[in-house]
Amino acid sequence: EGAGSPPRPSRGLPPPGPSAAPIGRPASAPLAHWTAALSTHLWARYQDMRRLVHDLLPPEVCSLLNPAAIYANNEISLRDVEVYGFDYDYTLAQYADALHPEIFSAARDILIEQYKYPEGIRKYDYDPSFAIRGLHYDIQKSLLMKIDAFHYVQLGTAYRGLQPVPDEEVIDLYGGTQHIPLYQMSGFYGKGPSIKQFMDIFSLPEMALLSCVVDYFLGHGLEFDQAHLYKDVTDAIRDVHVKGLMYQWIERDMEKYILRGDETFAVLSRLVAHGKQLFLITNSPFSFVDKGMRHMVGPDWRQLFDVVIVQADKPSFFTDRRKPFRKLDEKGSLQWDRITGLEKGKIYRQGNLFDFLRLTEWRGPRVLYFGDHLNSDLAVRGRGARNPPLLSPPLQQPLSLPRCVTKALFNAQFGSIFRTFHNPTYFSRRLVRFSDLYMASLSCLLNYRVDFTFYPRRTPLQHEAPLWMDQLCTGCMKTPFLGDMAHIR
Repeated sequence: EGAGSPPRPSRGLPPPGPSAAPIGRPASAPLAHWTAALSTHLWARYQDMRRLVHDLLPPEVCSLLNPAAIYANNEISLRDVEVYGFDYDYTLAQYADALHPEIFSAARDILIEQYKYPEGIRKYDYDPSFAIRGLHYDIQKSLLMKIDAFHYVQLGTAYRGLQPVPDEEVIDLYGGTQHIPLYQMSGFYGKGPSIKQFMDIFSLPEMALLSCVVDYFLGHGLEFDQAHLYKDVTDAIRDVHVKGLMYQWIERDMEKYILRGDETFAVLSRLVAHGKQLFLITNSPFSFVDKGMRHMVGPDWRQLFDVVIVQADKPSFFTDRRKPFRKLDEKGSLQWDRITGLEKGKIYRQGNLFDFLRLTEWRGPRVLYFGDHLNSDLAVRGRGARNPPLLSPPLQQPLSLPRCVTKALFNAQFGSIFRTFHNPTYFSRRLVRFSDLYMASLSCLLNYRVDFTFYPRRTPLQHEAPLWMDQLCTGCMKTPFLGDMAHIR
């Protein structure tokens, strides 16, 4: 079971009672008696399997998590990597959690002062324990929820505002099922017709503010258009970034907001010392990046990078061929020169991946790009580089506490970002599909040689795990209904 998830029946296993479907029932057996017996039998087998898993994998083993490790989804040898690329925010620059309340409060005030939302919303403060990355938001239903890899809502994790929505209501809202059709789910960049997925760390204050505003409107019986409310909150959060408020806070107190600058310097210096080429692609403006890199690395930070691209407008940077590169001078002003090459020590703005590959001739397994956003940063996949490693700070959990303790440390509302009751989350599915590696922070690279080879753990497929109780039951232990169902082939 996923950490933070209470033991409860899965969506495919109803509790004992008359709801179980009669499969292969003997003609002579009464329906109610046979159904109850089958349900009791299945629940007994379920408990047996849980005990077996507990014996094979004791809780203290499951709780061991090394935040300094790098985890592999695919085999990758750093010996083959000659070019390392990086995002800036939450990759080269790790930000303190103190930034989130600032974003929340500023966006909340924008809603009140510029969008004329009720003054009563000002009573809400940021709750860092409310949401986790990877949640989905159904705009028309005002539901914030966790969805598994197979598009099923994890019951018990659906919230409207700050209040949980009963399981029965969730099922009723989706037509008698927990399953959400593919056409309603988020697209490649996290934008579906009615459901949005919040993927990056910056989205945590956005989810909190969205839930607080919905909570206020519902609590005061105010009618509202769900789509308008969602757009207003999203625009208010965007304004915090576009108007440069977040940049101002960080620039005023870098010691407070930027973490592990010395580790970033150590990683970059080590790679350059081993003859690796480096590039930086970020959506942030040059003045902000320059001040942050000077703080972490020093005034000569640009000499570490072969290419620096700012205000890249990811994810469209990876798909839109129309935007050319523009060079910036030392004051950050745009130049009019036509770009025929990307020079070391120079700063470029916008551009696109296709011109980047043409001008640098970097492609294939030689290139490894690091980012924190599964939607905008993973878009580089299949376009000239390996699947980008993902930086996931939630991996920074205690190393050896008993699992009963670590479960309490996971989010009380939504549990783990990686797992639902029995399945991986939708976030995990994309993580495995689009990232070769994942880790808590860039500093994890310091724990491995530059020629190290990462191997994913070999995990058995369902038919390759003969020790699970359901296979044992049909083997030496048999099921009491096997004879009755022998005619079914």
